[in-house]
Amino acid sequence: MYRTKTCGELTIKNIGEEVELAGWIQKIRNLGGMIFIDLRDEFGITQIVIHDQKIQEEVKEYTTESCIHIHGKVVERSSKNNKIPTGEIEVEADKIEILGKCKNVLPFEINTEQDVREDLRLEYRFLDLRNEKLHKNILLRSEVLKTIRNKMDELGFTEIQTPILANSSPEGARDYLVPSRLNPGEFYALPQAPQQFKQLLMVGGFNKYYQIAPCFRDEDPRADRAPGEFYQLDFEMSFATQEDVFKIIENVVPYTFEKFTNWKVDNGPFIRIPYKEAMEKYGIDKPDLRNPLIIQDVTRLFENSEFNAFKGKTVKAIIVPNGAEQGRKFFDKMGEFAITDEVGAKGLAWTKFEKSGEITGGIAKFITNDVKESLVNEFGLKPNSSIFFIADEFEKAQKIAGLIRIELGKRLDLLEKNVYRFCFIVDFPMYELSDEGTIDFSHNPFSMPQGGLDALENNNPLDILAYQYDLVCNGYEMASGAVRNHNPEIMIKAFEIAGYKEQDVKERFGALYNAFQYGTPPHAGAAPGLDRMIMLIADSQNIREIIAFPKNKKARDLLMKAPSEVSKKQLKDVHIKLDL
Repeated sequence: MYRTKTCGELTIKNIGEEVELAGWIQKIRNLGGMIFIDLRDEFGITQIVIHDQKIQEEVKEYTTESCIHIHGKVVERSSKNNKIPTGEIEVEADKIEILGKCKNVLPFEINTEQDVREDLRLEYRFLDLRNEKLHKNILLRSEVLKTIRNKMDELGFTEIQTPILANSSPEGARDYLVPSRLNPGEFYALPQAPQQFKQLLMVGGFNKYYQIAPCFRDEDPRADRAPGEFYQLDFEMSFATQEDVFKIIENVVPYTFEKFTNWKVDNGPFIRIPYKEAMEKYGIDKPDLRNPLIIQDVTRLFENSEFNAFKGKTVKAIIVPNGAEQGRKFFDKMGEFAITDEVGAKGLAWTKFEKSGEITGGIAKFITNDVKESLVNEFGLKPNSSIFFIADEFEKAQKIAGLIRIELGKRLDLLEKNVYRFCFIVDFPMYELSDEGTIDFSHNPFSMPQGGLDALENNNPLDILAYQYDLVCNGYEMASGAVRNHNPEIMIKAFEIAGYKEQDVKERFGALYNAFQYGTPPHAGAAPGLDRMIMLIADSQNIREIIAFPKNKKARDLLMKAPSEVSKKQLKDVHIKLDL
């Protein structure tokens, strides 16, 4: 036994006890007649004091971050430290041994506020994980997963694992392919999601399924998206409707957030916002409801405008209360932001409605009295406000206005503090136009179209809505799901509209197509993203801060040196030749 107590649990009640502790040296202070060591383990810090000269000579050779074992007696500190739980006591060591020596020079300091290059932190992730904040994030992750599992069990769900070596499936991202040694020229694919498997479980008669599912997608990384792999709470229910799925999410998600945060958490039922309305009001299908700004369509007001930039364009407006108080520099900076590649606007028009009732600045000369009156009476313009105008083709104007709204919320510090705001985005379009102008699925290809077969046969594909939904929290998509298409006839027609023949469906989705011939129950489900959920609970801006061993921005594992080259023998075993 290397320890009888942990470094975080000793208190004034333990005075006089002989204890054994083990941990890492956080700090060494040599005061001549005595040496102090701050000993750290996962549970806290305890001060060790060394009076024995023989032990002092040994300790002089020790380095910070070395792992040691000590034996000694708990005594009361003469100089107490109220900043730590163990600050009233210290351990007077009579024996110390080094368990694992650390190099003299660390690649970076542990538990300091210094700005360390992220790639260096990832290369030495085993050291980075000793940092208190990151370490707590990983422990938080464990507790969140435990809580979710307990809650899903309580709600009657059965945890079932699905295969990792699966088949290639067009689900919106590139697959990771795995060559088969036993089947030359053929490949497995790592699952982008357990989508087909969980539907097959419903056909198999299971009532409620879930798992903490690993998902693999060859996508570019973002601050809120880990490259390569991520985890989701995957669940599916037989004989379920969209409302049934919403009730499960509204039960599990707020419960989990409330357990691990002191922020205000929205409870169900969550606000439901149709996709079309979300795009009109927020310019994005994952709106941050903490931001009070709303996008309004004012195209009609400028139909006869002399302002050339508005002619023949969709015109969106964002009214900012008290925005007239901002100086010219603010408006210029917003204009510079609008024309960045990220936003893609040709410019950003603006004006002020002063407290006096006068329209000033920017494009004030193009705001006629009639337009001003309409803005006041129809769109809620009030004195001391500013207005930003975005003019472009319809969809582009929506997108740009959405990005301007987000940026205004940040720069003006308008976001509601210490709160989690949830909403469901519903009624997604079943189809969309691809870049090539063809009809393509806009969301999950296995979703049930609203109106069923009749809608597929008689409606314009771009007008058909699907029973698809997303859960959004504070501007992040946190879950996605759908009522599934369980009817083979509807399935064939849905894929036909997207350019697939029945034979294509049989070949690419053979298991589902075949299973649907044998009495398939209606079923529905969703998949909250666990990495993103934990990132939000931890109030982190970077998803890599809640993953123990993440990949960097180029999808490289700098610690394990992956991806890496493999030997010719390994390639030969799986029947592959490289053509670089």
